[in-house]
Amino acid sequence: MVIDLRELLIRFRAVEFGEFTLASGQKSSYYVDVKQAVTQPELLSAIGAIVAEEYDFDCIAGVAVGGVPLAVAVSLASGKPYAIIRATGKDHGKADTIIGSVSGKRVLLIEDVTTSGGSAVYGVLELRKAGAIIDQVVTIVDREQGAEASLAEDGISLLPLLRVSALFE
Repeated sequence: MVIDLRELLIRFRAVEFGEFTLASGQKSSYYVDVKQAVTQPELLSAIGAIVAEEYDFDCIAGVAVGGVPLAVAVSLASGKPYAIIRATGKDHGKADTIIGSVSGKRVLLIEDVTTSGGSAVYGVLELRKAGAIIDQVVTIVDREQGAEASLAEDGISLLPLLRVSALFE
């Protein structure tokens, strides 16, 4: 199956132009909104199929909120379990940062968009604290603004399905 991810992201309006402040604090003249675009089943299932087919892992994980639907889609496409990483801890209930079983498993972290890599580094560190074996992060779109280098410092390879430069070709 050949999936044109670039075409799907454009069709479902994952790129907007204007003035934006990114999660990293950087300013940008464009915003890559994968969270909004993956509310469309065609795009979400395509991403799930691509990742399930191309990568080897025991468990897929996503940081809330953007990584969660992606992790679920990959889990459904691969038949492998998923885990959720809370963006912040909670002070009630079980108060776990990780929802799902990751200890001793080869975990692939999935991100919607990477810029500086802060969210991905957080996810990797939390997964490692929970006993996961993790050395790869797959991102739908890498903005090519430092995430790859930031993750490399922690021994993590960034695997973009699409780089922003290719999105704008």
